[in-house]
Amino acid sequence: MSVAIGATERPDVLARLRAGAAGLLARQHGRFGPWLAVALGAGVLLYFQQPTEPGPGALLLAAPLIGLAILVSRRAPLSGWVLALVAAGCLGFGIAGWHAARLPPPLELPRWAVQIAGEVAEVEALPEGQRVTLRRARSAGGEPLPRDIRIRLRESEPARPLPGDRLAVRAILREPGGPVVPGGWDFARAAYFSGLGGSGTALGPVEVTRGVGELPAFARLRAQLEARVEAVIRGPEGAVAAALLTGSQAAIPQAEIVAMRDSGLAHLLSVSGLHMTIVMGSVFGVLRLLVALVPWLALRVNGKAVAAMGALLAGLGYTLLTGAQVPMQRCLVMAALVTLGILTGRRALTVRTLALAAAAVLLVSPVQVLGPSFQMSFAAVLALAAGWEALRGRLPAARGWRRKLALAAFGLVLTSVLAGAATTPFGLHHFGRLQIYGVAANALAVPLTSILVMPAGMVALLLMPFGLEAPALWAMGQGVAAILAVAAWVAAWPEAAPVLPPLPGGALAVMSLGFCWLCLWRGALGLVGVPIMLGAVVASLQVPPPVMLVTGDARVIALRTEGGVFLHTQPGASAFARNAVLRQMGAETGLALPASGEAAGGAIACTPAACRFRPRPDGPEIVLFRTAPPARGARGGAPPDPAVLAEACGHAALLVSTEPIRRRCPGSAVIDRFTVWREGSQAVRLSPDGLTAVSERAWRGERPWVPPPPLPGRPDQQPVAPRDHGA
Repeated sequence: MSVAIGATERPDVLARLRAGAAGLLARQHGRFGPWLAVALGAGVLLYFQQPTEPGPGALLLAAPLIGLAILVSRRAPLSGWVLALVAAGCLGFGIAGWHAARLPPPLELPRWAVQIAGEVAEVEALPEGQRVTLRRARSAGGEPLPRDIRIRLRESEPARPLPGDRLAVRAILREPGGPVVPGGWDFARAAYFSGLGGSGTALGPVEVTRGVGELPAFARLRAQLEARVEAVIRGPEGAVAAALLTGSQAAIPQAEIVAMRDSGLAHLLSVSGLHMTIVMGSVFGVLRLLVALVPWLALRVNGKAVAAMGALLAGLGYTLLTGAQVPMQRCLVMAALVTLGILTGRRALTVRTLALAAAAVLLVSPVQVLGPSFQMSFAAVLALAAGWEALRGRLPAARGWRRKLALAAFGLVLTSVLAGAATTPFGLHHFGRLQIYGVAANALAVPLTSILVMPAGMVALLLMPFGLEAPALWAMGQGVAAILAVAAWVAAWPEAAPVLPPLPGGALAVMSLGFCWLCLWRGALGLVGVPIMLGAVVASLQVPPPVMLVTGDARVIALRTEGGVFLHTQPGASAFARNAVLRQMGAETGLALPASGEAAGGAIACTPAACRFRPRPDGPEIVLFRTAPPARGARGGAPPDPAVLAEACGHAALLVSTEPIRRRCPGSAVIDRFTVWREGSQAVRLSPDGLTAVSERAWRGERPWVPPPPLPGRPDQQPVAPRDHGA
């Protein structure tokens, strides 16, 4: 009997499962396409994770896979979609490699000061001085360099170069540096894909020849706009106002940047979707009103279409004016698709629109997928688009001014909550901070930006050709001052921006998958993304920060204990490197190692010659030698104390010194000045097998943007610059 029952019930169960799966998939109509953009981005990420430069095989494989996916999808749509995902991943992997291969190699810059001259491509105002970008620069009359050079001018420099001028100056140059710590942001990689070959500092006055170089599009206009804005709006308010109109944040003082960051308002400084929406929305409304005010014209043209095209042109101009940053590229592509939807009578503002915008950005500049701008911008808009689709048709009708006001307030709060929640994992990965009161700060600052700051700025731009921009800029400055006051007020609240250990890259990738799953699928299928994201959080908690970090110049060494992070710093240590090390450790401030005695409950025991560090009471020991820094003009400092070195050799698991350890110590690993010179910064972790050190070079691999291992006595073919006797 039991056999008979099983035989009759099994088909029913299978049939119900098939019917349920079919119904679940039927609800996902239109949701399969956006996953191709996710697969494209995953392929790009996989390329950047390779230890060595891959060949072109993935790119060659993409086209046949796309054709096969099209053929298979006619009979088996689901199988064709899976093949399309693989093809998109191969395309992303291959296109990233193609972009890397077509760029010129990194520059090998001279070690001494040189005379350099080139065409000014960009001028950025700084809180103290200026910074110029030179294109086709020549060092001491040599061949033009294939990459740009960025030079910071002296604070007292009286000259005001403009894009299109030719500039000559004596400067010290340096190649872009790698990550401060293994796994940190790779500045050399970003510079490689941006076309930057190096940066430097001017040692004397500059020689400027006006207007003899090629005039970069919009660059001179940006420089002139910044000057005119800051001539009317003084101080930090002027720097912020100029940033909103031109996209350059270099002139904003650090105190204001910190306040905006800690209050959750940093996104207002970056020209992004909010600013593009205000600009295009204002132009759309004004043009539609103008068409409606002329009856003869309103009867003969489609006012909505005319306004949409005018708004798109305004958006294109604003994108070019602000330097076509990633959020603006995304907004422009989405605006073009929305305009096309308006012209064809279709709704275009969907997650599919966002997916097309993401794919366009990735194909043009794949490296953007690694940056916080791309990640946070697309995450915020995806959360808003998915949230709007989920709420569409469920909100009550807005009848009466009270209900309209309540719905507007609800929309503002919900927008801040969704965007803030979506960007939190990415902000935690890149910056190691949480903005607790971001919703409150945005509720006050975003309306100011939308109603006063950006409209006044647009009016000022329209009036600048006539020299009448001062009143509009004054109004814009008042709005910016109010926003900065809100930022300072909220940032001063208790625990406004707690520091946490950065989210590991692997956990962020899993969380991103769960986030996309939640937003792209409809109904119960999308809820599977929630446990995926929770699993990523749990997994990240199992990866503690390293117990020791050593920067690439060995001038900052950090020890992590239960009682805080202790720092050993050498003269000349960079404040930027110090802050990066603390951020990687998840600490706000660092503690000084004791001159003598114990600290952190006995985990650290110091003498004037060395500090012994035991991360775990029953674990391996690290000995940090406290060597005297080199005297002025000397090549090196004092070596480690011979007696302490002899005692530690072979007994301590790891020996760390800012000077060379020339003695061989079997049984003890060594990190000294030679180690960081060859391998870069070091991260030491505690594992069940003991201490494990990962170097910056091992983390980065052998890639086009990673310089080869240094060799002693590298020849320098560049002539030394003549001394500036007038400085």
